[in-house]
Amino acid sequence: MDLFNKCRKYDYVQKIKEAGIYPYFHKLETRQGPEVVMEGKDIIMIGSNNYLGLTSHPDVVAAGIDALREFGSGCSGSRFLNGTLTTHVALEEELADFLGTESAVTFSTGFQSNLGIISAIAGRSDYIICDKENHASIYDAARLSFARMLRYRHSDMQDLEYQLSTVPDSAGILIVTDGVFSMGGDICKLPEIVKLAKKYGARVMVDDSHGLGVLGAKGKGTPEHFGLEKEVDIYMGTFSKSLASLGGYMAADKEVCEYVRHTSRPFIFSASITPASVACARAALKILRNEPERVKRLKDISTYMRKGLKEAGVPIMDSGEATPIIPIYTYTNIRTFTACQKLFEKGVYVNSTVSPAVPEGQSLLRTSYMATHTEEQMDRAIVKIREVLDEVKDITD
Repeated sequence: MDLFNKCRKYDYVQKIKEAGIYPYFHKLETRQGPEVVMEGKDIIMIGSNNYLGLTSHPDVVAAGIDALREFGSGCSGSRFLNGTLTTHVALEEELADFLGTESAVTFSTGFQSNLGIISAIAGRSDYIICDKENHASIYDAARLSFARMLRYRHSDMQDLEYQLSTVPDSAGILIVTDGVFSMGGDICKLPEIVKLAKKYGARVMVDDSHGLGVLGAKGKGTPEHFGLEKEVDIYMGTFSKSLASLGGYMAADKEVCEYVRHTSRPFIFSASITPASVACARAALKILRNEPERVKRLKDISTYMRKGLKEAGVPIMDSGEATPIIPIYTYTNIRTFTACQKLFEKGVYVNSTVSPAVPEGQSLLRTSYMATHTEEQMDRAIVKIREVLDEVKDITD
C-alpha cells in the first residue's frame, strides 16, 4: 500500500475549486485593517482576529523595526540555550504584571503554547478535562501529555461535575477551557468551573486567546470579566490577536512557570520568538494598558453589529455576550462556501466553518470585528450579508 494513496484520492478540494466556491487562501495585498485589498478587490474585513486593530498602529510597527535593527531578524536557537534576549524577559515580566501573576513564559506560537504547557503539567497518571468545543491545540496537547482526557458537553456544568466525579482521588486533575470560544463567541462558565475545581481538588487553565483585550474593564480577559483573577491557576493566550504579533504565553505562579521552562519539550526544542514579534507584542500590550477605551469600543461595535444583524433577520448564534465573534448560520457546507464566495465578490470577507469543524448541518460564517471598525462599514456589510443569504437560501449539499 502506497502511503500517498490517500493524497491522490483526496478530491473534495478540487471539486470545490472547480465549482468556483473555494473560500481559502485569498491573498492580501495590504495591511490588516477594517478594510483591505484582496486580489484586487476592496474588501470590508470581518474575518480577522485583529480585535483591537493594532497590527498597523504606528507604535507597534515602529517597535518591530527598531527591534530588527537592534537584535537582527532571529535568535537562531531556543530560549533554553542561546535564544533568550533581554526583550523576551521584559515581555514576560510585563505580561505577569498586567495579569497579576508571579511569572510568565512565552512560546513561539499560540498553538505551541498549549502543547508546551499542558504536555509539561499533565502526565500519565493525571487527568485533563476539556470542554468539547475547546480549541484543537488543547486536544493535541492532551494527546502529547499521555494523560487521560475526559470531555464534557459544551458549557454543561452538570456533565463537568460528572466527569470530575469519575477521577480517582490519587490523580491530578487539570480542567482546561477556552475563555471565549473561538467559533461560537460565547464565554465559558468560569465561576461554576472554579467552584467545581475547588470541590474536586482540580487546577484550572483558561485559554484566553480570544479573551485578552476583549473582556474585562482593562482587557485582562475572562478572569477579569468575572472578577476571578486569583482563582485561575494558568492563564494561556496568544499574541496573534489583540496583541498584533505572533507567539503565545502562559502566566502562573513562579514555581509552575519554572517547572514548564525546564520540562516542556515544545518550549525547549523550539527557536524563540523573533525580536520583531516580541517588540510588537510589547508595544501592543503597552497600548492596551494605556488605552482601555479600545476594549469598550470593541464591545460597542460588536453590540452594534449583533443588533444590526438581528434586525436584518440574519440567523446568528447569539450567546447574549458582546464578544467580537458573531457566527452566522448557513447550515450546509456548499451553501456556506457559496455564501462566502458571493460575499467576497460583493466586497465582504468572512470565514467559512464547515463540518467536521462543526457538527453536520451546523455550518456557519464566522464573522469577527475590530475596535477600529466604523458603524458605516458595519451597515454596508449587513446589507451585503442579507443579500447573499437570500441568494443562497435554496442551495443544498
